[in-house]
Amino acid sequence: MEEQDIVRSLAALAQPVRLQVFRALVVAGPAGLTPGALVEALDVQATSLSFHLKELTHSGLVTQERSGRNLIYRAAFERMNALIGYLTENCCQGEACLPQAACAC
Repeated sequence: MEEQDIVRSLAALAQPVRLQVFRALVVAGPAGLTPGALVEALDVQATSLSFHLKELTHSGLVTQERSGRNLIYRAAFERMNALIGYLTENCCQGEACLPQAACAC
């Protein structure tokens, strides 16, 4: 990942509602969630949620897919893993400190 992509992703997560939305999408896994399900789960207004989903999508951490009349939002696990990998790339003085399976989703 490019440094500006890292900054964009971290900036998107640096807001409480967006962080909650992203974590909910990570928990949902590949099935993703509709905006209605997120509104109910997080007790956030739909108009506010729309703004936050747009920011997360713009950062590349969330994908959007139309399924009939519904929009499905999913965490972009590859992007998330790349972000985590960038942040931990030089930890432990370059030595592996965790098994590879523990570092990726």
